[in-house]
Amino acid sequence: MASVLSLLSCVVLVLAASFNPTRGQLDPCFYDKLCPHALPAIKAVIEETIAVEPRMGASLLRLHFHDCFVNGCDGSNLLDDTPFFTGEKNAAPNKNSARGFEVVDRIKDAVNYACGGNVVSCADILAVAARDSVAALGGPSYQVQLGRRDSTTASAAAANSSIPAPTFDFDRLLANFNSHGLSLVDLVALAGGHTLGFARCINFRDRLYNETATLDSGLASYLKSQCPLSGGDDNLAPLDDTPCGSTRRTSTGSCGARGCCTRTSSFSRDGSFEPLTGSAGEIRLNCRRSFTLFALIPAIFFPAFAQLTSDFYDSICPQALSTIQATVEAAIIQEPRMGASLVRLHFHDCFVNGCDGSILLDDTPAMTGEKTAKPNKNSARGFDVVDQIKSAVNDACLGNVVSCADILAVAARDSIVALGGASYDVLLGRRDATDASLAAANANIPAPTLDLAGLVSNFQSQGLSLSDLVVLSGAHTLGFARCVSFRNRIYNETADINSDFAASLQAQCPPDAGDGDDVLASLDDTPFVVDTDYYQGLLQNQGLLHSDQQLFQGDGSDSDNLVQFYSQSPTDFWSDFGTAMINMGNLSPLTGDDGEIRENCRVVNQD
Repeated sequence: MASVLSLLSCVVLVLAASFNPTRGQLDPCFYDKLCPHALPAIKAVIEETIAVEPRMGASLLRLHFHDCFVNGCDGSNLLDDTPFFTGEKNAAPNKNSARGFEVVDRIKDAVNYACGGNVVSCADILAVAARDSVAALGGPSYQVQLGRRDSTTASAAAANSSIPAPTFDFDRLLANFNSHGLSLVDLVALAGGHTLGFARCINFRDRLYNETATLDSGLASYLKSQCPLSGGDDNLAPLDDTPCGSTRRTSTGSCGARGCCTRTSSFSRDGSFEPLTGSAGEIRLNCRRSFTLFALIPAIFFPAFAQLTSDFYDSICPQALSTIQATVEAAIIQEPRMGASLVRLHFHDCFVNGCDGSILLDDTPAMTGEKTAKPNKNSARGFDVVDQIKSAVNDACLGNVVSCADILAVAARDSIVALGGASYDVLLGRRDATDASLAAANANIPAPTLDLAGLVSNFQSQGLSLSDLVVLSGAHTLGFARCVSFRNRIYNETADINSDFAASLQAQCPPDAGDGDDVLASLDDTPFVVDTDYYQGLLQNQGLLHSDQQLFQGDGSDSDNLVQFYSQSPTDFWSDFGTAMINMGNLSPLTGDDGEIRENCRVVNQD
């Protein structure tokens, strides 16, 4: 076993730096001085993730392979589609197959936090994550050559033409590998990557029903029970008989005509090469989006969050943040529920045309504001506390220098800390909107009735990922919801709600509309403490809102895996929650000369 796995490891290592004139710039010690904590941070996330879902190791290994076969190892397969290009995620070899993007997001956040900035490329993360996945599942470790940079674009066409298909015969496999500068030895050794993971029925159906001469009859009979002649395209079968552990069975299985896919019987697998280095490409802040691409777009289409800084008020008013903190703490001591209310104000503000304090504006004869929008009416509260904070800050700063939008962002952070959560740096320098939009609030704030697809779509429209969705939903570790928001769930969603939990809620929330609509129930069982009980409740089908329980449906989805991960990892939740709050706080802020600094958060300044 050791010799087979060592050969695989050596080939991955060699190929990661081969066939590129700049390969000499790659170095296994590349981050030793730049960020000595980078590799341990990656390894920690990998090991925690695989402990929750062993299958993820194979998924991360596949991401690296599929990345490298399309214009080199440049992280291009992580990029989401844009109006300017169609990326690789929906190419035939990746659609409904490539996964683990949320894990890469978490690694990137963890590394940026550990390094105190954006210094580790997404391409390097994929390379290291592949190595650490193999090691975590029983294979040997090896040095990874580092120093790659990230591509600024992706190509669906190149992915479709360059990634070897599972239907390839030996000659086509060898030709494909040769076209990348890879040898027969590379082909056979990298086939050992199939010691991990699964394949979908659609990828081995033809082999199963038509290639009887080279397929073990016992294996064929077993697989036919999993993969019918029609239907069941997404049913999974393991690529060898130990899909969650690195062994030599892929090689011996192929010798015994037990390769699941045609190309496994032909001893094949992917490789990695042609890195971007030096000044080529970029280091993406978010692995899903290219900053360089968007930097070319007129500023009207791109948020100005780069102008936000954590020390914005250090010189303008050094007492500002401590004043906000003191007022928040006093309000929460008087009413612990207020912490959740202040966090919600920041959320509901940011989801409507960005984090601009528009939710705080009262209606005027010329404008109907957001306070009476459906998601806010009889729900959004804490406006009086914001007034107190604004007055205290204006006194401390001897003038009107701190925006209401920044007050909401800092008050949300300070509420989390006051109720037991971890602190995080808030980026500051926002200015306040001069109008508000009832229609935008009704359209953009996620409703408690949304299903998972609707939630993901809503967050993506804001530039937020599934990881952001799951971790920001963890804010429901605090606070309450009204009966009108969960009545339908407790009376009609019997399939995914704990019966005792439903019965206890039915005792408080009558079935008829208008009866007890404002009765409150806690979103988890510790509504005044920041913890991971919210996620543990979802695992037990005790999500209060329909939208909460949609995050965990027990189907092994990426969302399920994130919920399981955070339920077991409070430290990671606190860290990732802070990062996600920063991401949300960056949504389309007004900066520079845009907007204003309101004297009174409820009304725009008078000329």
